[in-house]
Amino acid sequence: MEESKQHWENIYGQKQPNEVSWTQEVPETSMNFIRGFKLSKTAKIIDIGGGDSKLVDFLVDGGYENITVLDISERALERAKERLGPKADQVTWVVSDILDFVPEAQYDVWHDRAAFHFLTSPEQISTYLNIAAAAVTSNMVIGTFSENGPLKCSGLPIKQYSETELQETLAIGFEKIKCITEDHTTPFGTKQNFLFCSFSKR
Repeated sequence: MEESKQHWENIYGQKQPNEVSWTQEVPETSMNFIRGFKLSKTAKIIDIGGGDSKLVDFLVDGGYENITVLDISERALERAKERLGPKADQVTWVVSDILDFVPEAQYDVWHDRAAFHFLTSPEQISTYLNIAAAAVTSNMVIGTFSENGPLKCSGLPIKQYSETELQETLAIGFEKIKCITEDHTTPFGTKQNFLFCSFSKR
């Protein structure tokens, strides 16, 4: 996985938030899904592939007290910490490839808008789901590229999903609650179609 790590360290070392397609000023959809679970502010939430996403800012400002952000890129997490300033101390930061992640806790919410669609082989997807199933106690949110989304992101191939395919992929450990599709407008003014689904642990 060293090659993948180097790829993302280079991206975050060379590009600013307004120069990458996934930047989102207000993660409204993710926050709506998380709030929709109606969990207490002490619920444990992990953001997979969170990078320097602003979801963590909104979670902290929303009063959530047990937040973990995981990303393969140390540079990405450092940028998030710098942006948060003293608030960064309220967050647990984990530098890891998701496929190598050994959770030291269990999480009430597993959120992933960034990593899942980069897993293109059945082996990678199976490893991910095994890790998630062991780590999640109740809820999951997956945001991935839809069938109308791009075929590549950041120069890497991705896997698109329909609602049915995502539901079937997670069916062993998780039951679908609801799905929506939405267009994410990139900082360049282009649109990427995402599929967002929430799941409960079986």
